[in-house]
Amino acid sequence: MPWPSRKRDKGAVADKKEPDAKIAKTEEETSDKEEEEKSTKPPAGSSKSGWKNWKKTKESDSGGEESKITYCHWLLKSEPESRLEKGVDVKFSIDDLKAQPNQTTCWDGVRNYQARNFLRSMKLGQQAFFYHSNCKEPGIVGIVKIVKEAYPDHTQFDQKDPHYDSTSRKENPKWSMVDVQFVRMTKRFIPLSEIKAHHLAHKGDGGPLKNMMLFTRQRLSIQPLTQEEFDFILSLEEEKP
Repeated sequence: MPWPSRKRDKGAVADKKEPDAKIAKTEEETSDKEEEEKSTKPPAGSSKSGWKNWKKTKESDSGGEESKITYCHWLLKSEPESRLEKGVDVKFSIDDLKAQPNQTTCWDGVRNYQARNFLRSMKLGQQAFFYHSNCKEPGIVGIVKIVKEAYPDHTQFDQKDPHYDSTSRKENPKWSMVDVQFVRMTKRFIPLSEIKAHHLAHKGDGGPLKNMMLFTRQRLSIQPLTQEEFDFILSLEEEKP
């Protein structure tokens, strides 16, 4: 039995302004703009001081040198609340992942070319944040790791699947997926509103979240993270919300 459909890419809506406008619209109908509107209130405390404290700790750990990017991390968006797409519920929360055999599943249904290319760039063992999207309060809830690198997404050939692609051929599949495994929950929920407050502060002081793709290409459900971005967000676990 195929896995339940995962989070889809609505990148096509944003990409309509680009020359390549053939990207299929398959992600959730609610835009990330709406998510941003829910996150306009910044969290208590100073984002800038948080960045300085994090930087001080990193410099202490590295002998004063800035941390180097050694490999990619990722942010994977998924919908924790029920939503029907062509009669199929595309809900898939981190609790649903934990309930899977060996807490592992395929990350299928991605129908945006840039997001697909990110999937194909993922390497075995790399870690990703599991991000709840298109819900009352979006944000990061846990960490997963890549346990199988990109291979053809079976849902593109399944006529009963809402993300069936009649133009894809088995001899040359258009779409790929990876397998991910649950690692752990984050020590606390890290809301989009908090991440956004740091992003806005870092745009002014050169902090690690200044160019975070969650805010520059927000529609993509598969997003890369630099080592600095991943480490800084991870450090937020230890701060009081």
